[in-house]
Formats: sequence, structure tokens, C-alpha cells
Amino acid sequence: MQYCSTRGGVHGWDFRDVLFSGYAPDGGMFMPESVPVLSPDTLRDWRGLPYTKLVVEVASLFIPTQLIPREDLEVLVGEALSSFSVGEVVRIARLKDGLSVLELFHGETLAFKDLAMTCTVRFLNYFLKKQNHRATVVVGTSGDTGGSAIQSSKGLCGLDVVVVYPRGRITPVQEKHMITCLEDNVHVFAADGSSDDIDQPLRRLFADQQLVKSHGLMSLNSVNWSRVMIQLAHFIYAYLQLSGVEQAETDRELPELEVVVPTGGAGNIAGEVISQLIKLYFWVAMVNSNDIVLSMAADVTQTLAPAIDIQDPYNMERVFWLLLGRDGASVKNMMEEFQQSHRHSLPENQRRLLSQVLSTGTVTDEGILETMRRCWEENQYVLCPHSAVAVWHHYHCPHSPTLNRCYVATASPAKFQSAVQRAGLTFNLPEAVLALDKLATRYENLERSVNWCKDWEDRLREKIQSVSSVRKTRGTYYI
Repeated sequence: MQYCSTRGGVHGWDFRDVLFSGYAPDGGMFMPESVPVLSPDTLRDWRGLPYTKLVVEVASLFIPTQLIPREDLEVLVGEALSSFSVGEVVRIARLKDGLSVLELFHGETLAFKDLAMTCTVRFLNYFLKKQNHRATVVVGTSGDTGGSAIQSSKGLCGLDVVVVYPRGRITPVQEKHMITCLEDNVHVFAADGSSDDIDQPLRRLFADQQLVKSHGLMSLNSVNWSRVMIQLAHFIYAYLQLSGVEQAETDRELPELEVVVPTGGAGNIAGEVISQLIKLYFWVAMVNSNDIVLSMAADVTQTLAPAIDIQDPYNMERVFWLLLGRDGASVKNMMEEFQQSHRHSLPENQRRLLSQVLSTGTVTDEGILETMRRCWEENQYVLCPHSAVAVWHHYHCPHSPTLNRCYVATASPAKFQSAVQRAGLTFNLPEAVLALDKLATRYENLERSVNWCKDWEDRLREKIQSVSSVRKTRGTYYI
């Protein structure tokens, strides 16, 4: 298994190379050069597997045993998922009128990012220990990724984590999951801008190959292929549980499952790589009022679903690469146009290709609140605002009883108390969330200036270099 860039300039990298790289050197995103195709017999064999073992099976399709032997992979995944609050790791809530909610939020930071993040960090640590190397992880976050990266990496001696979040644009719980971690290897910045603003200096840092190589720079956003790879397991698990595959006759085509996801950076949509090749799913990408899938534009409106307040759904680059026949030149032109003008509307032929694998819908803040209220009234079940973006589709887009659907719940309502209260609902906070208020904090500000992008790049570069300098002497950074 080897990997290439979506922009055509890089080929022949292995999983370890990709794991430690984030963006490709040509600015693109890594994808497998060949995507494994799952046979119906394989899927039937996987039907009874617990989630943790299913993750191992999916990861083994993309990680050669020469890099991580099967027995080591089983240990790494098992350890990564051992601290989740429910034994099955993920859970499906089966509610009224066929509403099936895939709960992906039972990790330490109460968001779906914990599932792939914990596994990816274990893979990183595995290679770093074997080679006695260090790495510096740089993460821009729209809310959940930063906290998950910090909680997954804190205290690891081979990793430093630099996280940048948009000040005032995330919830208090999301912020506290980041700024209350005082481990010596955690470095947090609060930026005066949006998550898309943050992405600009980060791309420039990763384009500096001397900086990347000198300091072991890497990303843990869903830019990182490992994150997308593990997310594939969520949807295969949902398919095996909800599609009715166990009732399908051996000589008949397998049933389909419609998966409805709330979408921001589009990492979950990128997870359709396998599913589209084996024709098991149809995807519905639900977005908030920023409408990021079919129309990418410069302005970002703050909504009740802040983790998907994104106007650069960067993982759509992977989807376009697949739909355009792996045409790196076309993808390069499309993405460079957007990065220069900050606007891009899909031409008709690309919309047509995209519509063959997914449909989209837009939900306003009032629609989010209406969905949260209705779900509670009918099921006594509280949704977070992001999950409500997906479940809105259930109430407004009736489907045939013969088609099974799955709605993805990406975060716990405990993280979004303001939205819960605006919906007129209540939700008892877990003890771990209440305890965050009593913890000390540490972070640095990135102020808005005339040359803010260059200033932020310089500040982050200085932090990376100073941390590396201290680590070379095996010293403590925060004294």
C-alpha cells in the first residue's frame, strides 16, 4: 500500500511517511494509490465483530504488516479505545419512527474526534519509540479536534502538541478541554479569527520543508490520512448494524444504507472512499447556514453548530480527486483558485458527479433548535446542535421504509449547553465536565493585526523552534 497527493506532485509514500506529514509537499492531501475493495463475504464475516476489532480489520487494509505487525496493531487499537465511557465504544440509539442515531461521542472530550485521534496518536507513538525520534504536532481546530489531540497526546515524551483555536467561536467546554491541560508537551494559542483564518499560517508552515524536517512537524487534523482511515470503521460498523445485511441472501446484492452526517471539514465525507467503491451507502451531507459543500465562499457566519463553521471543507479535496478520476492537475487548479480568491462554486459537471454519491441540505439555527426540541418531545433524547443538523433531515425528508438510514451524532450535548438552553431543554452535565471549571489554565493569544497571517506564522514558528531547542537538552519547557 502506497500513497500519493491529490495534486499529483507526490507518489510512492508509505503509511509511516503519510502519518508524519499532514499536507503533502505540493499542498495536496494524501490518498492511497489503490483503494481496497471489500467483498460481500468479507462484510458478512465482519457482521459480529465488536467495534474495536472492526477498527483493526479496517486499519490492516491500509497499514502493511511490515510497518505494524498484526499483533501490535491489535494492542495499539485496544489501548487507544480502552478509556471510552461505554464498553462497546460507539453506540446506536434506536428511537421513534426509524430514527437511528450513531453515537460517536463517548471518548474523553465527548466528540467523535476521540475515536480516530486516540488511534492515530498510538500509531505515532509506536513509530517514535521504535526509532527514538520526536515529533511536533501542529493542529488548527474549529472546536473539537484541538481538545481531542491534547487529551490523546498529553504527557507523551516523544510528542509536543501546538494547538490553535478561534477565540470566542467555540463553547466554554471545548475551550476548557484545551486550556486546562498543563502538561509540559502541550502548547495552546487562542487566535482572533476563524478556523479558516488559522488554516492559512498552518499551511505556510507545512509548506516549509526545512521546518518540517528539522522539527518533525506534522498535523493531527483530518488532513492526516490516518484520521480518515479510522473514520471508515464508524460507517462500516453502522452498515453492519443497520442495513439488514444479515438477512440478505448470499447470491443477492447487498442492501444499501443512507448515512446522514453533519459536515464541517468534510472528514466524514472523505470516509466515503471505500463505501462508494463497494456501493453500500448513499451519503447525505447536512451543513449549517454556511453551506460549505457545494459553494465555498469567503465569509463565515457564526452558528449554533460552531465546530462546522467552516468555509474551506478541506477534505472535499479528497472527494473531488476521487470523483475526477484521480486527476491531480484538475484538483490542483480548483483548490489553488479557491485559496487565491477564497471563492469557488462547483461547475455543473462537478455538481453532477458529486450528486451521484451524495446529496446536501442546509439547516438554519432555527432549524437546529426545532430539531432538538422535537427529538426531545418524541424520544426524551437530547441532541447536540451538530447532531441536530443531521437529524433535521429525518423530520423534513421522508424516506421509503425499505431504505435504512443512520444519523451521525458527532458530540455530546454536554459540550453545547448554550444551544441546549436556547432550545428550552436541560441536560445534566457529567462530573468530568463540571470539574473543568476548577482547573487552572494556560494559553497564549494571537491578536489580529494588519499583517495577522504573517504575524501568526512567525509566532508559531518561534514556538516550534524554541520547544525543539529545549527538547534537545531533554529539558522542561514550562518552569
